[in-house]
Amino acid sequence: MSERREPGGSVRPLTALGFATASFVALLIFGLGMVSLALSEDVIATPGLGQVPGILATVSATVGFAGALWASIRRKRRDETYQPSFWGAAWTAATSYVVYVAAIFVGAVATGADLAVAASVAGRIATTWFGVVVAAAALIAAWGGIALVRTRAQRPRWPWEDEFDE
Repeated sequence: MSERREPGGSVRPLTALGFATASFVALLIFGLGMVSLALSEDVIATPGLGQVPGILATVSATVGFAGALWASIRRKRRDETYQPSFWGAAWTAATSYVVYVAAIFVGAVATGADLAVAASVAGRIATTWFGVVVAAAALIAAWGGIALVRTRAQRPRWPWEDEFDE
């Protein structure tokens, strides 16, 4: 007797969102750290601001990433299957970038910096490699999340799991 095989299917959107969001946070922290190390500069070079703007920006960008990616991967086709567009990764990257820069500004103002200093900190992030890292991390993680939902592969199997009736 042969065992009935399960058909291939995608990863559920909520699971893919979790994996992609964790990947985004990991890529963001790693990328910002490596760029900071390579350039020998702090991400926020303005003295006296502390860690609040960076923490607020990372948390806000993560929420923005998750919201934008969720909007992309939850859409169903007429046959009730998920088939999100990879363009959602670009929109997710743009959202994360804008939210990160805006949250840096808000975080700097919240720590007592005047508007000019907050604008210069946000502008520096937006126009340097640090901003590129934010967008690239979001693009890569979102693309991976969308790919997880789009794939129709079967689970991996060892060669000895194949059933041969001889």
